[in-house]
Amino acid sequence: MKQRQIVIRQNKHSVQKASAPAPPFDLIDRKILSALRADGRLTVNELGHTVGLSQSACWTRLKRLESSGAIRRYAAILDHKAIGLANTVFIEVTLNKHDDKVLEEFGAALARVPEVIEAYLVSGDYDYLVKVAVSDTEHYERFLRESLYKIPGIQHSRSTFALRALKEGISVDPLLLR
Repeated sequence: MKQRQIVIRQNKHSVQKASAPAPPFDLIDRKILSALRADGRLTVNELGHTVGLSQSACWTRLKRLESSGAIRRYAAILDHKAIGLANTVFIEVTLNKHDDKVLEEFGAALARVPEVIEAYLVSGDYDYLVKVAVSDTEHYERFLRESLYKIPGIQHSRSTFALRALKEGISVDPLLLR
């Protein structure tokens, strides 16, 4: 399946190429995606039984969904609190320059920091929204001093500690989309 390339503007000065949206999936595809979203360890036989397909037909659809990019990877979802990282912090970061080199280097540096769970280049009053997991405020201060503030190009940052998660998810449930 060919995908056409489109260009999107991400922020004040950066441009990124992205693939056009995938074609819509039928109900069986969405059932497969929904079932795997809930339990990525299902066998092909269990998955087929769940969605009403034979093992062979399910395997064929699953491989197509994987090759289309609808399924990026399979992973375990860790409970940060259980592994000693009970605090989630959202950081708004503004850079002092916005050329492609600075944006690329900042993104690559963030990717190397273990506390960083997610990082987004965003539009609006700041350039990046970064989500980190830390054990406590001392850990967060150490993260700022020893990791984040050592990355060149930061002009300003603002932090917000999450009190509790109201909803957490890895992806949307395709069966609930209209």
